[in-house]
Amino acid sequence: MIITTDRLTLRPITISDAGDVYEYAKGKQVGPNAGWKPHERIEESKEIIQQIFLDKENIFGIVLKNSGKLIGSVGLIEDPKREYDRVKMLGYALGEAHWGNGFMTEAAEAVLTYGFRTLELELISAYCYPFNQRSQKVLEKLGFLYEGTLSLSEKLYNGKVYDHMCFALPAK
Repeated sequence: MIITTDRLTLRPITISDAGDVYEYAKGKQVGPNAGWKPHERIEESKEIIQQIFLDKENIFGIVLKNSGKLIGSVGLIEDPKREYDRVKMLGYALGEAHWGNGFMTEAAEAVLTYGFRTLELELISAYCYPFNQRSQKVLEKLGFLYEGTLSLSEKLYNGKVYDHMCFALPAK
């Protein structure tokens, strides 16, 4: 599945994307904002591609149309907090060099449309840590509703435990 927007192509991530994945995933703020440690070697990026991205439905690399460069990822996955097959969770990461340009909002909006129209979802959820104000702003722009905060929700790679701010976007 390939989705296009004005500035982006959303397409499956392949092992040949390892260099671009490493470039955005090594950013000091990218991983920690999403719950994972920054990649230290390209081999880590290759492992992540194989474990998380390769041959997975509904997960896309975010590629700039004008350069063909992969700058992040976005997708819909099972929501571990909701046991209903007509709900998926939105997840995303974007290289720091591309923050503040509206790319994530554009990519996520296209994936939400795909989720509701093609997958016929009833609700799409999203979660972020209270310190991740950039992600909160993206979710608000997309029309997500704040549902509340789930305390002590996740222990991260660094041993710290964080709350999850819970958001939901019902089908219209």
